[in-house]
Amino acid sequence: MTIKEKGLKIGKYVLLTFLAVISIFPFVFMIMGMTNSTQNIVAGKMEFGDQLLVNLTNLFNNDLGFAQALKNSAIIALITTVLALLISSAAGYGFEIYKSKARNKVFNILLLSMMVPFAALMIPLFQMFSKLSGTPLEWMGINTFFSVIVISVATAFLIFFFRQNVKSFPKDMIEAARVDGVSEIGIFFKVFMPSITNTYAAAAIITFMNSWNAYMWPLITLQTPEKRTIPLILSAMGASYTPDYGMIMCAIVLATIPTALIFFIMQKQFVEGMIGSVK
Repeated sequence: MTIKEKGLKIGKYVLLTFLAVISIFPFVFMIMGMTNSTQNIVAGKMEFGDQLLVNLTNLFNNDLGFAQALKNSAIIALITTVLALLISSAAGYGFEIYKSKARNKVFNILLLSMMVPFAALMIPLFQMFSKLSGTPLEWMGINTFFSVIVISVATAFLIFFFRQNVKSFPKDMIEAARVDGVSEIGIFFKVFMPSITNTYAAAAIITFMNSWNAYMWPLITLQTPEKRTIPLILSAMGASYTPDYGMIMCAIVLATIPTALIFFIMQKQFVEGMIGSVK
């Protein structure tokens, strides 16, 4: 290895180290902040303190209902993820496996829907769910978990993502299953789904994180304190006249742990799923 090549290699490591420090710094600051008082955080104290138990006590004993918000976010995110994986994978599978003249036209229209900003859909969606109030379908209306979950269970991106992975799926396996007398539903659940577990893992991470961090639509539709999710609670904490930054740091760290754990546990499957790995 020449001196020039060694210099380039050292330069790459220095640059990557610098970028890594910049990326990790906010999370390190949060962890340090959750152990300090508001005064120390505002002063920029960059060391661990002794206020962790105080901040945790304040977080779970205030009137905002952080524990309930954790429960609400977990329920919404888990149900959304399971339904989105099932419905979107079935749609992507159907678009690719079953032939029809209108298939590509319908799929192109579906892709065009990705270009419509969600801000343009909020008012029509709110009006639609509001009309369910006072009817037997009130459990599906405003201020229900259903109104938050249902708009995320079949997204154009996930359908497109699954269809692209179906393209690399060996069609001979499907034909062999049909010859053996397996039903179409059985082929989907017993042959197709077990073969693309990495794709499901990648989609699960994306869907769970999007649902867990959703802010705008839950803010509009969840109108009572006991229905609020984590992002709404964090926003309320920061909007107070005298915010307790130590308590806020605790809340942010605790809200980050579930998504971080899921990603680190499934990161190998996530990478393989994003590049279309089929077992």
